Amino acid sequence: MASAGSAEPERPRPKPFLIGVSGGTASGKSTVCEKIMELLGQKEVDHRQRKVLILSQDSFYQVLTAEQQAKALRGQYNFDHPDAFDNDLMHTTLKNIIEGKTVEVPTYDFVTHSRLAETTVVYPADVVLFEGILVFYNQDIRDMFHLRLFVDTDSDVRLSHRVLRDMKRGRDLEQILTQYTTFVKPAFEEFCLPTKKYADVIIPRGVDNMVAINLIVQHIQDILNGDICKWQRGAVNGQGRSSKRPFPEAAEGSSALAAGKRSHLESSSRPH
Repeated sequence: MASAGSAEPERPRPKPFLIGVSGGTASGKSTVCEKIMELLGQKEVDHRQRKVLILSQDSFYQVLTAEQQAKALRGQYNFDHPDAFDNDLMHTTLKNIIEGKTVEVPTYDFVTHSRLAETTVVYPADVVLFEGILVFYNQDIRDMFHLRLFVDTDSDVRLSHRVLRDMKRGRDLEQILTQYTTFVKPAFEEFCLPTKKYADVIIPRGVDNMVAINLIVQHIQDILNGDICKWQRGAVNGQGRSSKRPFPEAAEGSSALAAGKRSHLESSSRPH
């Protein structure tokens, strides 16, 4: 028993709830994450005090050799292949985050295609959103997520988003389209799309699907309020979970939404 006047020992901080957010290139993954942050009132909070934070797989691109960097500048390097990412560093960083440690995340320059010397310090948070095209590809990383979201956006919409984004980065339209048909589209079909089956929640239409986003926000609010029983998995290996379904469209009735919330945000089985 503590003596009179002595401070009570500090309670251990609960381990962060890690959410993986995947989907094709320019599907709206980061936009969905930012909307979740906004609705939770976390965007204006100082980064040291945030309860929810966003990290991107793009920060973990491999350091390129001189030859690879020259190819990248010509639009001839495949950034959508699993080998383009530093998976060891990614796994170590996420492991440290789950353990509640302060970490340093690499900074990647998309204009020069290089990892910068500066890093971003990330402080412990209650909920971490980790988004990227291949966050579900590596099983060791995939199994670290407590909840997995897949942003499912039409391919034509994704292409238009990518063209606008890459042109803002100073890239030539012809180079963008050549890179898309040569690397991006085939890699999506071979590496990203097959990981959709691992998602607990599929979000059609991305950030336009406010029905889905509001349900996810409510689930995160439950976690932040300490209602952890809703997110603790019955078994890490996925046993004993019911099947998943995409979120309902906004036009469906309220009864369908009520059923959907339970189906999507509680336990569901997943093939491994």
